[in-house]
Amino acid sequence: MKVEIQSIHFKADKKLLEFVTKKIEKLATFYDGIRSAEVFLRLEKDAEKENKVIEVKVNLNANTIFAKEQSTTFESGMDMLMDKLVTQVRKYKEKHQSKLSFIS
Repeated sequence: MKVEIQSIHFKADKKLLEFVTKKIEKLATFYDGIRSAEVFLRLEKDAEKENKVIEVKVNLNANTIFAKEQSTTFESGMDMLMDKLVTQVRKYKEKHQSKLSFIS
């Protein structure tokens, strides 16, 4: 799976990039039809404490899923975001498999 990470309004260090990439690649264990993922790491100037925003767009075979999380750290935000993404990927997989079993 191809993972693209963009940091907006700051320069992300290598450790953060590796952490995010490792987390996103774990999605492939839930569904093998994931083609790519785009991750946007952004610092919000308006927010006081929860100023780290993570947005992830996952491209599946025929669809795209999206999730967004705002947190005090990118690491904790990524953990919360993964819960959302795993849920969406599982739902998509179940729906996709039920359509295939209905056809055959």
